[in-house]
Amino acid sequence: MKQGRKTSGGRYKSPRKKKRTGRQSQSRIVKLGDKKTKQIRGRGGSRKLASFSNKYANVVSGKKSKKVMIKNVIETPSNTFLARQNILVKGAIIETELGKAKITNRPSQEGNVQAELLPLD
Repeated sequence: MKQGRKTSGGRYKSPRKKKRTGRQSQSRIVKLGDKKTKQIRGRGGSRKLASFSNKYANVVSGKKSKKVMIKNVIETPSNTFLARQNILVKGAIIETELGKAKITNRPSQEGNVQAELLPLD
C-alpha cells in the first residue's frame, strides 16, 4: 500500500499541522583544523556557539587544565568512520601534545573542545 494510507485505502489525517519547531537543524560536523565557530539562535532567543573546526583542546589532568594542540583523532567508539575523517565528537580519543585524551563535551554544541587525559597504558 501507499505510505500514509490505511489498508482500506483511506488516508490518515494529521492531528496537527507541521510547525517550525518540529524541524531538525542541519547536523554540524566538527573537523580537525583552524578554529571556525558560528553563533546560532536557540529556542527563546538564547545563543549557542557552534563549532565547525578546531585544533585546540582544554585538557584536564588531575586538578589542572591546559590548552594543547590536537594532533590526530585515534578512535571514536560511536562510529569508526569518524576517526578516519578526523571528526571531533563526544567520547572520541584524541592524540595531543600531552598524550592521549578523551573528549568529554559535545564540540558541535559548545564551540570548544574539553578533554581529560587518559592514564598511560
